[in-house]
Amino acid sequence: MTGTYLGMPAFPDAAREAVHDTTLRANLRHATHTIRDKRARAVGELEDWDRLRAAGKAVKDHTLRHLDRYLVQLEEAVTARGGTVHWAADAEEANRIVTELVLATGERQVVKVKSMATQEIGLNEALEAAGIAAYETDLAELIVQLGHDRPSHILVPAIHRNRGEIRDIFQAEMGRWGRPAPDGLADTPAALAEAARLHLREKFLRAKVAVSGANFMVAETGTMVVFESEGNGRMCLTLPETLISVVGIEKVVPTFRDLEIFLQTLPRSSTAERMNPYTTMWTGTTDGDGPSAFHLVLLDNGRTDTLADEVGRQALRCIRCSACLNVCPVYERAGGHAYGSVYPGPIGAILSPQLRGTGSEIDASLPYASTLCGACYEVCPVAIDIPEVLVHLRERVVQGGQATREGIRVRIRPARGHAAERAAMRAARWTLDHPCALRAGERLLSRARRFRPRRLPGAGRAWTDSRELPELPAESFRDWWARERGERR
Repeated sequence: MTGTYLGMPAFPDAAREAVHDTTLRANLRHATHTIRDKRARAVGELEDWDRLRAAGKAVKDHTLRHLDRYLVQLEEAVTARGGTVHWAADAEEANRIVTELVLATGERQVVKVKSMATQEIGLNEALEAAGIAAYETDLAELIVQLGHDRPSHILVPAIHRNRGEIRDIFQAEMGRWGRPAPDGLADTPAALAEAARLHLREKFLRAKVAVSGANFMVAETGTMVVFESEGNGRMCLTLPETLISVVGIEKVVPTFRDLEIFLQTLPRSSTAERMNPYTTMWTGTTDGDGPSAFHLVLLDNGRTDTLADEVGRQALRCIRCSACLNVCPVYERAGGHAYGSVYPGPIGAILSPQLRGTGSEIDASLPYASTLCGACYEVCPVAIDIPEVLVHLRERVVQGGQATREGIRVRIRPARGHAAERAAMRAARWTLDHPCALRAGERLLSRARRFRPRRLPGAGRAWTDSRELPELPAESFRDWWARERGERR
């Protein structure tokens, strides 16, 4: 990946600041509770949801095991239908390819479909450096772009903004990017949507080049698939003369029939709809219909390294539904910006450290951005065991394992403070293996309970600032059992 957001601190520091923003917490609480309640009702309508979930997991696992074969098949199918396939090993190569393709058309403006992959590689910034203006057309992405902001949610990038803030952004910024906001703009959803519609319409009609991602790629036919709710993607994917799609290599599925599963699970898990309003599919190019030139940029950028990890590779099953964010108590309070990545929430906590490596302070902290409550696993439509991967990555950080950074294997240092933790765990293991020592320790603690400190001596502030040592009982359970039940036994 291109790296963390410039100047972002480690997750604990960023989260500590975020939780004191009462407006942010109110916006997040309202939005996440609304989305997850609707999702629960939509999923509850399907009696076979568990079987659909298992089927989606099976398709993804099979594809990842044979990814090399399906990617070659995809390339052959796209090429046979008039498209051109480019392979990008990292963000720098992907940005260079897209920039050169746009410059070759002679255009200096592009319209964009919402795409996590292009955010991941920093494409907008790369195009701007080459003198090319990239206009986001998704409503939430437009709000983020006009507000000189960063996305904070996978599905709803502007979830941290309320309607009043959005109205102020539109009034202040729309005129600098194109058609200004109407005078006296209200903060109702209908008024804000209409202002965005009028602003974007002229860009759709003038644009000659569009950039997109894809939710899925079908290997057998070379078909690209984009799910959306607004129709802006349909405009971008059909009106321009040149279409460039940047897609992670893990988004491929073997057959067209496999889409049947995800056409049911993705809309219900993301927007809580039985089906998404717009499903756009295109296969290569067709004379007189849609773009005359289609380029597919297949993005690796750390994905093959992630695939090599038997535990961590399940993160590549992700279909970007954002269900895990909406149930996560940590995300609800800290927000997406604290994760320092375009992938926030539980999935970001396991995906970003694998794509970028755990060499930076923020990436080493992300596996700890969780309570391990398991709610994310319960709602995941492809059954990614996020808690399992979090624990796996924590072990990697603690033990100073191997990490990947910019395509190079590097040795990472054990996190500070873990030497004392390991020593404490060894002492606890020895004590638990020796019942007499455990019994003596329990009795000693109960007799000295009035000298109990409130905070654990020698522990770091990250632990003790939010936790007090528990009260010690007057007698241990063993002594109570011997006194109450010993004679009966």
